[in-house]
Amino acid sequence: MSAFELRLLRASVVFVWLATAIVSLVELNGQGTDLLIQAGIRSRLLAHALILGGAALDAAIGVVMVCRPSRLSYGAALATMLLMTLVATALAPSLWLHPLGPLTKNVPLAAALWILMKARR
Repeated sequence: MSAFELRLLRASVVFVWLATAIVSLVELNGQGTDLLIQAGIRSRLLAHALILGGAALDAAIGVVMVCRPSRLSYGAALATMLLMTLVATALAPSLWLHPLGPLTKNVPLAAALWILMKARR
């Protein structure tokens, strides 16, 4: 893979993390909160806290991958994404069947992070 292709791959992965953080904030009272409430979290305040915490983590990972791309930053992003996927699967397994792929997109994202991690030897 060329240096340009790796930069393009990194930019696309960073975009996903930062866009997810922004969308989580914009949609704070929308789909994310509804999903958590449907999954059994009865407190809107707790749902908002979880979403805000997730958005902060998403933003931090995106910024770290921009400012300090490294095996560690890509590995942390991969581990975080896997953990979030497991939690989302436990809370709402039907998301795997969603036509827009809120969880299925994580499979190619994991592959991209793995490639970036391995390229940073």
